[in-house]
Amino acid sequence: MNKKNLSIIDKELMIEGSVSSTGKLIIKGKIKGEIKGDIIVIAEDGEVNSNSAIVASMTVGGKFNGDLIASKELIILSTGSCAGKVECKDLIVENGGVLNAEVSCTTSSQADSGKVREKIKLAKKEIKESNKIEL
Repeated sequence: MNKKNLSIIDKELMIEGSVSSTGKLIIKGKIKGEIKGDIIVIAEDGEVNSNSAIVASMTVGGKFNGDLIASKELIILSTGSCAGKVECKDLIVENGGVLNAEVSCTTSSQADSGKVREKIKLAKKEIKESNKIEL
């Protein structure tokens, strides 16, 4: 991924309406509305309420509530919770993560546990690195 395509919605920011992003979007604040994007990361402090979230990949370390379509994957970390209606290719829920949703997965093969652990490790690293970014 190109580092130039990094956007952050910081802790003090609340957005109501539509958010569209290319590259990676890290959400530490709150969004209420539609989201379209490539890679969405909801940090531990982040909260999203969306009636239409269409993304390639979403990592939830905070809270997501609503309707989500992830063309690649949905990763819910141990600090994350996801509720609503979810459609994704691959679903990973770390021990301690909460999933209270109507779920439809389209994955065609069983996940390799080594790959799952690596994806969780990378997702946690992304959130930690986002805390180091000073605006």
